[in-house]
Amino acid sequence: MNNYQPNERGYWGEFGGRFVPETLMFPLEELTEMYFSVRDDADFQAQFLQLLKDFSGRPTPLFHAQRLSEKLGGAQIYLKREDLGHTGSHKINNAIGQVLLARKMGKKRVIAETGAGQHGVATATVCALFGLECVVYMGTEDMRRQALNVFRMRLLGAEVRGVDSGSKTLKDAINEALRDWVTNVDSTYYLLGSALGPHPYPLMVRDFQSVIGREAREQIIEKTGSLPDCLVACVGGGSNAIGLFHPFLNDESVRMIGVEAGGKGNVLGEHAARFNEQGGGKIGVLQGTKSYLLQDTNGQIALTHSVSAGLDYASIGPEHSFLHSIKRAEYVSASDNEALDAFQILSQTEGIIPALESSHAIAYLQKLAPELSPAQTIICNLSGRGDKDVNQVQEMLLTK
Repeated sequence: MNNYQPNERGYWGEFGGRFVPETLMFPLEELTEMYFSVRDDADFQAQFLQLLKDFSGRPTPLFHAQRLSEKLGGAQIYLKREDLGHTGSHKINNAIGQVLLARKMGKKRVIAETGAGQHGVATATVCALFGLECVVYMGTEDMRRQALNVFRMRLLGAEVRGVDSGSKTLKDAINEALRDWVTNVDSTYYLLGSALGPHPYPLMVRDFQSVIGREAREQIIEKTGSLPDCLVACVGGGSNAIGLFHPFLNDESVRMIGVEAGGKGNVLGEHAARFNEQGGGKIGVLQGTKSYLLQDTNGQIALTHSVSAGLDYASIGPEHSFLHSIKRAEYVSASDNEALDAFQILSQTEGIIPALESSHAIAYLQKLAPELSPAQTIICNLSGRGDKDVNQVQEMLLTK
């Protein structure tokens, strides 16, 4: 049995680690020490689980999507309804855990980055709950695409700082958040939103998000009497996917598939599929961690594209790169058009409007489900709801 834990330096195999300026080494060591002290602390974990239950509304349901299963043919599809959690996505799980950690460390100011805005909303929400100052960095292109979430964050009392550099998306927002943290390490906690960045963030975020997979495991056994045949989740940085996958990693019969953003083409700059080696995916270092990332022939970080702001990122969490390298998980992609189609299909067959991020996972179900038998089951993580995306989708459908 493999416990799938990183080593003491934060590496899963060759992936992970801590590649940061010297000024961040001490706060990262401090964070690591504090996290490991609370990881097995009964009082901390009890408070975390109580807030997940009473504030966020967990457990989220595991829903048998019967009409979608009939439409696609083949396997029975179950949706893990993270869209029903407070604030509308899985991001609240990690935000609660890390804000509790920030409070234990005595930090009064919290900063975060966000792409689709859901992590920013979740962070602003928990900061409002505990009366903490909150600053969220967001690329101005993402602010345009996700105007509703920008307003939600401001309504919750957060300051949203637009980032105009680079592609004006998630990568650039992370850069600005890291610059802020370097300047304000004594007073500020950096609440990173996905399972990436320098150690201990990939481990910490995975642990907080693993509640998804633990619940799904119990729920599918209760409903069907057995483990699922396959797990499917969209993958940007990778927190919703690793949260679902992790509690099943030692179950060799369970197939795991992460769905990246195939964008509008296979050419570098037209997609965000980090494992697409023909499309520029190579091993490298970005924003504190060693993983697969999109880069040109000179090793420069490439621009990315996705219809989904939350998947529009040049790198991926190091544990996903490790699972890819040992062939424990498979990674595929869905295009913009496939995601837009899936957005409409789930809405019309099940009355559930998914986030554009989650729509990439739904899109791949259209290929996967018919390959399996009606006796087999798939759990698809519905990582967020689509309210934030309806205006963007409406504009895109009108121009098609």
